[in-house]
Amino acid sequence: MEEPTAYSAHLAVLMTSHDRRARTLSALRALAEQRGLPAGTTLGVHLVDTGSTDGTPQAVRRRFPAVEVMAVGPEVPRNQALRIASRNSRSGGGGGGPIGPPDGPSHAWTHQLWLDDGVELAPDALATLLETADAVGPDAVVVGAVRDPDGNTVHSGRRGRSLTLVEPGEHRPEPCDTYDGRLVLLSRGVYDLVGDPDKIFRHRMADYDHGRRVRRTGVPAFVAPGHLGVCAEGPDRPGSREPGIGAREALRRLVSARELPPRQWWVYCLRHTWPWAPLLMVSPYARTAVRAALGRWRG
Repeated sequence: MEEPTAYSAHLAVLMTSHDRRARTLSALRALAEQRGLPAGTTLGVHLVDTGSTDGTPQAVRRRFPAVEVMAVGPEVPRNQALRIASRNSRSGGGGGGPIGPPDGPSHAWTHQLWLDDGVELAPDALATLLETADAVGPDAVVVGAVRDPDGNTVHSGRRGRSLTLVEPGEHRPEPCDTYDGRLVLLSRGVYDLVGDPDKIFRHRMADYDHGRRVRRTGVPAFVAPGHLGVCAEGPDRPGSREPGIGAREALRRLVSARELPPRQWWVYCLRHTWPWAPLLMVSPYARTAVRAALGRWRG
């Protein structure tokens, strides 16, 4: 009888999707075409679709049958969908194939990879993430920097209270204090220590909060060298900048569930910015109101 193959690394890839069929398929195609991975590396993809009306789940099942796809309602926020994908990665599911796990329980993964469906990976992105993880040690988080089509860094690690974007180095990892959640590699040990993004954050801030909690436990975080993917979307900036809408409408949009709900923002400020939390709590709402009022006055 042949000895079973020993898998050096099994990555549980967590993805969410909503009405971006072409981009989701493009992201999965780039994932399936990764090259230079260490021998024995396997991937299991766990996608949670939040009520797409453009046929995204059906298209993924047809084109990538090894991907585990769960369809939930449109009321499920993105962060909760990521938590569901994480739960699915621990409870089983997925098939064989180029982006499916080996036979056996899915709880055997060694790493989690957060992958936004708007990110198209560079051909050697996963190899670079794993090489960086080997270089900085198993008990660290590795972040992949993502550029826009013009070559500008749009998602990466972040530094400081102001969340300054970290530019990736050419040849060495760059330390960071937290991270955008578009392309993030966590070892099993880090996951067991910190867990999933906090469910209190529905859309925004969950990744920043997760990174801050990671660092608070003493786990380091690094941005891998080079840009590892392309994304047409830049960083989310809360608050409508539509000219002429007035302060009341601008604030109404800002406090909505998909923008910067006050309770969730206060939790983040209280956890990570004390003693400046009260000032930072009111600052985005004040800036939005002033900007909208000045815009209407000038218009």
